[in-house]
Amino acid sequence: MWVGQGATHQRVRLIEIQGGGTVYRYLTNALDPLDLPTAQAAALYAQRWPVEDAFAIAKRLLGLAYCYGGAQNAVELQVWATWILYAVLVDLTDAVAEALGRPFADISMEMLYRSLYFVVGAQQHDPTLDPVRYLAEDAKTLGIIKRPRKAAQHKTQAPVDFACHDDQNLNL
Repeated sequence: MWVGQGATHQRVRLIEIQGGGTVYRYLTNALDPLDLPTAQAAALYAQRWPVEDAFAIAKRLLGLAYCYGGAQNAVELQVWATWILYAVLVDLTDAVAEALGRPFADISMEMLYRSLYFVVGAQQHDPTLDPVRYLAEDAKTLGIIKRPRKAAQHKTQAPVDFACHDDQNLNL
């Protein structure tokens, strides 16, 4: 199948996966199913969301949602700053989760970031303060540990058994 016009005209492959009564459609420029099997393409798509989450969290926490720079240098600086902040937050969140003996997913990265204000204040009184220990000891007070969600009324995840269809010759 071909998409786009002019300089953006390119050949793509349509992948359809059915699960739980829903059909998921993916377009990829990896045309050979041997290079990118259907199931692997769907798994890669699922991994896309952590990247989106990283940018959303960092932009919201840093107040960059309204910061605009169209120059390539400005965009590159924002991307690098976002990735660096996200990497530091992931490492800190992981260290706090380990100190608490809890899974990484139980710790709110946003609340941990917001708690850094209190860490700085505490370190002004005691420069030898270990930030990870401080955050772990006050995790409940600071709201760092996520509250358990109520059970959902409906199914939110598609079953594992998918019916797959890979069509390279579909014309739009």
